[in-house]
Amino acid sequence: MLDLNFIRNNPDRVKQAIAQKNENAANVDQILELDAQHRSMIHACEQLKSKRNEKSKEVSELKKKGQDASGIIEETKKIGDEIKSFEEKLKELEPRINSLLLRIPNIPAADVPVGKNEHDNVTVKTWGQRKTFDFAPLPHWELGRLLNILDLERSSKISGSGFILWKGSGAKLERALFSFMLDLHTREHGYTELFPPFLVNRTSMTGTGQLPKLEEDMYRTAADDLFLVPTAEVPVTNIHRDEILSCKDLPVYYTAYTPCFRREAGSYGKDTRGIIRVHQFNKVELVKLVNPETSYDELESLLGNAERILQLLGLEYRVAKLCTGDMSFAAAKCYDIEVWAPGVGKFLEVSSCSNFEDFQARRINIRFRDADGKLRFVHTLNGSGLALPRTVIAILETYQQKDGSVTIPDVLQPYMGGMKVIARQ
Repeated sequence: MLDLNFIRNNPDRVKQAIAQKNENAANVDQILELDAQHRSMIHACEQLKSKRNEKSKEVSELKKKGQDASGIIEETKKIGDEIKSFEEKLKELEPRINSLLLRIPNIPAADVPVGKNEHDNVTVKTWGQRKTFDFAPLPHWELGRLLNILDLERSSKISGSGFILWKGSGAKLERALFSFMLDLHTREHGYTELFPPFLVNRTSMTGTGQLPKLEEDMYRTAADDLFLVPTAEVPVTNIHRDEILSCKDLPVYYTAYTPCFRREAGSYGKDTRGIIRVHQFNKVELVKLVNPETSYDELESLLGNAERILQLLGLEYRVAKLCTGDMSFAAAKCYDIEVWAPGVGKFLEVSSCSNFEDFQARRINIRFRDADGKLRFVHTLNGSGLALPRTVIAILETYQQKDGSVTIPDVLQPYMGGMKVIARQ
């Protein structure tokens, strides 16, 4: 959430940022109009309260003198009724303003490229060499069928399209990956591992920015008004909601594995083959709560933590700085990490690393007391470290052999019980 004072003092800048994010700027004028009404009512209410106090003193003086104060008492009562009327109107205005504020996206950082969509993103780094094959590499869905480790027909029977059924070594590879990721982030990158709830309430979803904008893309349990987590970002970032931390507590680094659930409501017709785009997938998330002065250094560090996974797996990837039109609603700056999948012949996003500055912290009220004792909002960051199944796709397609078998990257072999090859059964 943006600071209302900032919107009030910089309406044109906010409108420009909203337009650059392909959002509706009309809400700004509505906010300013309602805010003006709100401030005018508060001013009028305060004047009436002052007047009522003066009248109350007059009544007290008249009573001391034994004089009739009934006329002033009646006048004071009418003033009280006016105050009550203003306070009721203020109670109606405040949620309307807040509702509009929740629909204003974050402002892009100064170095974010201006653009309309993913075609305007800027590649800032590439890593690894493109693997060459002396045969035509197969896509992951064919490899999964040949190796008997992926059964999309039965998963569709169980749940419908967009869900995955891993079998045997495929299931073991999935588990090996998120165990390896959690171990690396906790042992070498300094994160504290969490195992959070997989259902969250509406307040938590609103706090991190998924609601109200993205509600149609979420899975909701109607009876309890709880949401299946779209990412561990939601429960983990909300851990310190409505808390005041000490500057000595910062930075806070958390990592967590969760399944993630998304309807992919706006993605009809995209990536329909295989498991590139699904409704349920596993992911290891990285979350940081940091001092505002260090947040952009922390973003680079977060990016490096996610990259390290792909480097150890020996997978080719690139890093893109997202343009304004391709960034999420809540992000001020974002990098996407995309891994090369030779079987499908394209790069696949496996991580988005974002700095939200104080946007989320304002919504969920996470503050810290700085060295001077001043209360300030923390900056929040998160990134996938990494997302599956696209990481699995890249491994299967990159490490496939001519006979259809798949060699297992060295770093994963201990997590696979020493298995070195997934062979055809």
